Amino acid sequence: MVNPSLKQEISQLEANFCAALSDPLRLLILYTLNDGPRNVTELAGELGINQPTTSRHLKVLRERGLVESTRNGTTITYSLSDPRLIQALDLLRSIMRERLAYQANLINETVQESL
Repeated sequence: MVNPSLKQEISQLEANFCAALSDPLRLLILYTLNDGPRNVTELAGELGINQPTTSRHLKVLRERGLVESTRNGTTITYSLSDPRLIQALDLLRSIMRERLAYQANLINETVQESL
């Protein structure tokens, strides 16, 4: 039987993190912020996306607590709220790469067997 506390944590994890991480642009924003704090203009320029789109994604990440914002006059600078986010994303990417390599290997073996 699944622990009720685990069910609650999984539900909160999905609501807070999974939805925020479901967009590739938001992941790219997080990786960019891993190199250091940026404002919206800098992020938009580095990622090649417009400012309104960048702002919308930052809003989602900020609301979920994945980025923090600091105001200095009229400029708002964003940074990662926790560097472990990148460690977690790197781990997931590593697992994904291994799965893709495994699947590619299976396809190659199937092709070789059919020849």
